Amino acid sequence: MAFSPNTRGALLMVLAMAGFTFNDALTKTLTSSMNVGQMMFVRGLMMTVLVYLFGRKTGGLAPIRSVAQPMVLARVGLECGATILFLSALGMLPLSNVSAILQSLPLAVTVGAAIFLREPVGWHRWTAIVIGFGGMLLIIRPGPEGFSSASLLLLLCILCTAGRDLVTKKISAGVPSIMVTLLTAIAAVIIGGALIVPLGGWRPMSASAVGTLAVAALLLVVAHQSIVMAMRTAEVSFVAPFRYTSLIWAVAIGIVFFGEHISLPVAIGAVIVICSGLYTFYRENKRKNARPIGQTSRPGTPL
Repeated sequence: MAFSPNTRGALLMVLAMAGFTFNDALTKTLTSSMNVGQMMFVRGLMMTVLVYLFGRKTGGLAPIRSVAQPMVLARVGLECGATILFLSALGMLPLSNVSAILQSLPLAVTVGAAIFLREPVGWHRWTAIVIGFGGMLLIIRPGPEGFSSASLLLLLCILCTAGRDLVTKKISAGVPSIMVTLLTAIAAVIIGGALIVPLGGWRPMSASAVGTLAVAALLLVVAHQSIVMAMRTAEVSFVAPFRYTSLIWAVAIGIVFFGEHISLPVAIGAVIVICSGLYTFYRENKRKNARPIGQTSRPGTPL
C-alpha cells in the first residue's frame, strides 16, 4: 500500500514518540540502581557505536572537524543538559506525569521562536500559550512550599530542549543529521563519564541492566532517525501534533508496567496543554496558508 508523504511522516512521528517513551520507561527501571552519569555514559557509548555503524552503512558520515560548528556544538550542549535534567527527574515522578509535563514543549518552542527568532505570534496563539502553561501548572500543582525539585528539573529540561530545537533551525543544511546524532552520543559519553564519580561512583551492573540500556540505546537511535525522517518527509504542521501520542504511550506503560494511576487534575491539565498546542499548530498553519504568494518560501527553501 502506497502512503502519501504526510501519512508516512505521521507514522514515523508516532514511531519516534513510541521509541522515546519506551526508552524513558526502560531507563526509569534503572534509576535506583545507578546514577545519572553512569546511565548517560553506558547508554551513550552504545548509541555511539550504533550511530557510527548506521552512518557508515548509509554513507552519512563526515569528518567531525567539518561539522563541529558553533550551532551544532550549542545543540549538543543543550541536548546533554536536557538529558541530565530529565534523567534526574525521571526517578522522582510517575512516567505519565513526566510525559504530561513535557507536552508543553511545543508551546515553549513557540515562545522561544517569537522572542529569539522574531517569528510572528498573534494574540490567538499567545492566548493558547498562556492557557497551555496554565494546564501545565495544574499538572505540577505547586503547593505553599513551591515547586517540587523534580518539577523544577523538568521545567529546566523543557527550556533546554526548546533551546535545542531553536538552535537546530540555525544549523547549516549541509550538516548530515546522522553526524549531529553522533556528536550528541559522543558528548553524552564524555559528560556522563565526568559525572560518575561526583554523583556517587560506579556501581556494578547486572547482565539485565546492560541489556536494558542496550535496548534503550537502540530505541533512541530509531526514535532520533524517525523524527528526522518525519520532518523531512511531510509538512511540519501536519506531523507535529502527532508528538502528543507520546502521552498515550506513557499512560499505557505507566498503568501496565508501573501500576500508576492518572489523577483527575493531571488528566485535565494534560488535555488543556494538548488542546492549546493543537490550536497553536492550527493557527500557524492558517497563517502560512494566508500568506500572499510572493511571501511564501520556494520549494526546497528552509522556512
